[in-house]
Amino acid sequence: MDINFNKNEDHNKLLLSELRKRLTKVKQGGGPKRIEKHHAKGKMTARERVDYLLDDKSDRIEIGAFAGDGMYEEHGGCPSAGVVVKIGYVQGKQCIVVANDATVKAGAWFPITGKKNLRAQEIAMENRLPIIYLVDSAGVYLPMQDEIFPDKEHFGRIFRNNAVMSSMGITQIAAVMGSCVAGGAYLPIMSDEALIVDKTGSIFLAGSYLVKAAIGESIDNETLGGATTHCEISGVTDYKAKDDKDALDTIKNIVSKIGDYDKAGYNRDTPSAPKEDPKELFGILPKSRADQYDMLEIIKRLVDDSEFKQYKEGYGKTILTGYARIDGWAVGIVANQRKLVKTKKGEMQFGGVIYSDSADKATRFIANCNQKKIPLVFIQDVTGFMVGSKSEHGGIIKDGAKMVNAVSNSVVPKFTIVIGNSYGAGNYAMCGKAYDPRLIAAWPSAELAVMSGNSAAKVLLQIETASLKKEGKEITPEVEKELYDKIKARYDNQISPYYAASRIWTDAVIDPLDTRTWISMGIEAADHAPIEKPFNLGVIQV
Repeated sequence: MDINFNKNEDHNKLLLSELRKRLTKVKQGGGPKRIEKHHAKGKMTARERVDYLLDDKSDRIEIGAFAGDGMYEEHGGCPSAGVVVKIGYVQGKQCIVVANDATVKAGAWFPITGKKNLRAQEIAMENRLPIIYLVDSAGVYLPMQDEIFPDKEHFGRIFRNNAVMSSMGITQIAAVMGSCVAGGAYLPIMSDEALIVDKTGSIFLAGSYLVKAAIGESIDNETLGGATTHCEISGVTDYKAKDDKDALDTIKNIVSKIGDYDKAGYNRDTPSAPKEDPKELFGILPKSRADQYDMLEIIKRLVDDSEFKQYKEGYGKTILTGYARIDGWAVGIVANQRKLVKTKKGEMQFGGVIYSDSADKATRFIANCNQKKIPLVFIQDVTGFMVGSKSEHGGIIKDGAKMVNAVSNSVVPKFTIVIGNSYGAGNYAMCGKAYDPRLIAAWPSAELAVMSGNSAAKVLLQIETASLKKEGKEITPEVEKELYDKIKARYDNQISPYYAASRIWTDAVIDPLDTRTWISMGIEAADHAPIEKPFNLGVIQV
């Protein structure tokens, strides 16, 4: 191994260490004191509930762990958006579990909480996965009600989705393990089956204080909407549990009886580990996002037996396309080649840039995968499309549009892993969040933005200095450097993978060594949902 490999490895392992520290903090929810108070009530935390429900020692992936990270600081923060979402196995059946974290503002819904819950339901609907809700929430966070209550992608969409999923035949099970008030009371009752924990669970449209204020009736919350009331008088819930574990055991029992599902039929063979050591990923990926490297070496450490059969290997070299297997599943891979390449005409092309020929190749490959019913995996390290007169005259916009068209209309499941740059239209063409990947995850080395920090800072600096000069201010080299550093620091914060994950532009920031698990579990989930429409590119400029 050369010195650059060692430097890269040290840098990327430090990034991984930072990821682990951040995850440890996020998993504390509202903090040790609130967890202690939660336990004192005889309740398990959201994460303890999810871990108890999922099969021991089984694979699981967490969606949106960093949702809300660094947001709402003026309101005390909202770690993990106040809700835990994981895809895992219950009694051997793959499910998605959504658990309110009552240690965070009593499980109240912030705007990002709504977005995360809707993302969980979207995953359930796209993949027809059973969804389990572990409810423990005070409802909408009132100081921000205008940002969570009325719009299409807000709180009310949750219940609309409950109804739609029911009509689709997607199993929904809800356990009320704490508060379940106001509009939120509809979620468990719109599920197929509802459980409630005695003494700690409650469901009502209005609590005792509001009832007293509204109609003058004096009543305690337990009598108003506790487990006995809803299991023996109203008939709202189906099962009464004595405690959290009893409720979770009942869910396991229900799930164990669910019949098999109609499969999409994606091809799977016996899984094999990569022949090349996956741990070498840390040394191959450069420390600098501007440096060139061979993406083929990354792919070899992600796919079974390190076997990757390239499609149009000698054409459109700044995008690698080809067939492989990941954990036994057949996949089509579209990845940005990050090294300088030479065309047959002797021209040099920059790695990480999409040229007309590479866009054309990717379009054709995506169409082939759709015809053969092969899931697509996009590995992003892209700076964008090639610019300049030669590219414009060659029709780069037309060829880029064809690629975007193919990605948009693809009917096979798509999965996106951002390992480096994800800039501008390159993000779109390589199946960014706006193009409906079933799952999208980023490595700690990822950067998502319109352009790189250096480029953006230079553009913004020009605008800022021009504005100051108009005001008659002198811009010395020292002032210019100070402005540049300030702009660059602000922009660098925005291109961080954690900034993207906090807003759910990606589903997670992951350890690169977990990439195979994410893709494999994602395809297994997608196999629950047979393709229902043909692949059609529509009208494109040939």
